[in-house]
Amino acid sequence: MAEVAAQSTPTATTSDIPPETAARASEAVRRSAKRTREVFAADFGQPSALINPPQPDVAPSDPSPYDRAQRASVAARIRSEYADVRELPAALAQKQVNAQAGLAARRKKPRAEESLASDPQMAKLIEDASAQRPGQAQTNGTSTALTRRQGTAGAKLPPNANGPTPQRDTPATSLVRRDTVRHPKPAWHPPWKLFRVISGHLGWVRALAMEPGNQWFASGAGDRTIKIWDLATGTLKLTLTGHISTVRGLAVSPRHPYLFSCAEDKMVKCWDLETNKVIRHYHGHLSGVYTMSLHPTLDVLCTGGRDGVVRVWDMRTRSNIHVLSGHKQTVSSIVTQATDPQIISSSLDSTVRMYDLAAGKTMGVLTHHKKGVRALTTHPTEYTFASASPGQIKQWLCPEGQFMQNFEGHNAVINSLAVNEDNVLFSGGDNGSVAFWDWKTGHRFQYEDSVAQPGSLDAEAGIMSSTFDLTGLRLLTGEADKTIKVWRPDENATEESHPLDWRPTLGRQKF
Repeated sequence: MAEVAAQSTPTATTSDIPPETAARASEAVRRSAKRTREVFAADFGQPSALINPPQPDVAPSDPSPYDRAQRASVAARIRSEYADVRELPAALAQKQVNAQAGLAARRKKPRAEESLASDPQMAKLIEDASAQRPGQAQTNGTSTALTRRQGTAGAKLPPNANGPTPQRDTPATSLVRRDTVRHPKPAWHPPWKLFRVISGHLGWVRALAMEPGNQWFASGAGDRTIKIWDLATGTLKLTLTGHISTVRGLAVSPRHPYLFSCAEDKMVKCWDLETNKVIRHYHGHLSGVYTMSLHPTLDVLCTGGRDGVVRVWDMRTRSNIHVLSGHKQTVSSIVTQATDPQIISSSLDSTVRMYDLAAGKTMGVLTHHKKGVRALTTHPTEYTFASASPGQIKQWLCPEGQFMQNFEGHNAVINSLAVNEDNVLFSGGDNGSVAFWDWKTGHRFQYEDSVAQPGSLDAEAGIMSSTFDLTGLRLLTGEADKTIKVWRPDENATEESHPLDWRPTLGRQKF
């Protein structure tokens, strides 16, 4: 049956179609394609036709597909960016309407450039997109000025809270320099010169301390001794022995006849200067003690070292009042002051910590430094302090530790800082470089290299410690060439002989 069906229904092929029928079909397809192009090519054949499509005279004036797409895009962007600040509160809207009315009354006639937008087409799209949407209540004004979001009551008012800002009435707002880049002119300071070189130690001079009467000073060195020197003549008065390792910190009490010392042998000693003997030991540090500081008003002693904690001792009872933790590495420097923060410490973990002495807790942590902080100093009269890390010196404002400014230009490992009442900051580098700065502005007015004593290696030209005397007119530096150098300002220098070399720049690096 299948064979019979196949034979009864022969398959039609192209050769079976008559030529006339094929020609008529091709002609019909060609005319259909031509008609289709004539009908639809004006709208979709070329991009320019989307902008201005040909319309008959009787057709309604509908926007082109391009205009509809642009309008939808602008409306979507305006909704996403300005939906929360679309309308002003009623009070501010009324205030803005009043301000606009007063501004219009003051103007006699509008200027031509104010009525024209830079891009009229985009301005019209924005106006259409900003029109009132269905279901939205009408407000008093039509302004879309910025408003404050809900829940930000403590934030500042927007710039246009008191009415529109008359940008075009100002004389010139295109290039306005901010006040923050106007650097104050630094005060003139006389250059400092080397006055005296004191030798006597057999190791690096790692610690210096000035006596409250400004008559003598003490020095501690790598030869494990503490030497007392006369400040006026530089002669040796006394040598104290008792430590079995390098002496790293010294402090003289202003209210007691005591000298405190700390060393790398984990020992903190209290010397009685009337008998020149050790009368107290403060036990507790687990490793070498690198720095110490006496509180100016309380009878407490603060020490820090390689174990990474700051220990607060009662001077009389030798009890450990607080163990202030938080640092991850060696505590390199400690300073104390009478007001909060009463204790400030720096560490090789590149942080500076400020402590609440009463609570025994950290008040704040300064993390601006990129490398280990090796030195701290507080201003004798201001409520500020400075910290130094390799290549960076930063100034801070107490009590929260707000950043004030950078002292830029000392590219060395800075081991020591000192500042006097004349606003002269000294920084000593590990390579023997010394820099003098103006404390107020951060201007470096002197930079030179300290010369090692004859017979020393070049590598021994390094500043290990420094301090000013109580008058601020003598600077003592303990150096790696085993000497103590005394600096003083040049009495013969004037502003004419040593003019101020100050070149202000527009930019200032903040961090």
